[in-house]
Amino acid sequence: MMKLLVVLLLCTVFLGKAEGQSSQRTALAVDNASRYLIYLPGRIVQAGNTSTVSPNFGVYEYDQILDTFKQNGFNVISQARDQDTDVERYAATMADEIRALLKAGVPAKHITVVGASQGSWIAMLTSTYLQNRNVNFVLIAACSADPAFLKMVNLHGNVLSIYEKTDLAQSCVQYRRDATGVRDWKEVEVNTGLKHGFLFRPLKEWTDPAIAWAKR
Repeated sequence: MMKLLVVLLLCTVFLGKAEGQSSQRTALAVDNASRYLIYLPGRIVQAGNTSTVSPNFGVYEYDQILDTFKQNGFNVISQARDQDTDVERYAATMADEIRALLKAGVPAKHITVVGASQGSWIAMLTSTYLQNRNVNFVLIAACSADPAFLKMVNLHGNVLSIYEKTDLAQSCVQYRRDATGVRDWKEVEVNTGLKHGFLFRPLKEWTDPAIAWAKR
């Protein structure tokens, strides 16, 4: 899993490499006034190959999605996951990384986790493990998992759910109903006609509400 190391002497956060993940490394200066956005892409975006194409939905515009968030003033943290990533272990690591940001002095309200498809499952588990009512989460096309997954999730934080009317993944209201740690909740239905492919590109229909939620 990727490791986020807080170096107090240098006041720097490093997005680094760990066993089984991509070797890309980016340095981010810790700025308590900045807003951090952690983007967890869909499963199709894999380590070593971020230019992925679905036969049904076309190109997953991973870099363009990251650029959209960066252009809106966020310090963006993201990584392509291995194909066989264990989502529970990955989510546990993400929760630890967010705790590291909090320990470094970044306010919880300045941290947003945006998960798409499989990435949204990781985001939901991260919310469950972190148990922080002030961190922001955006779940995109999240709720198509089986009932066993529902039993694993107990959402915490400020949670925005976005789903596409023509997609198989639909409302997350059942996850909201069972949650014990949600401070704020909103759900948005979009209707692009693109089915699951709506999350493959930075469409304003989902990026605008996600950005607004992260900047509240």
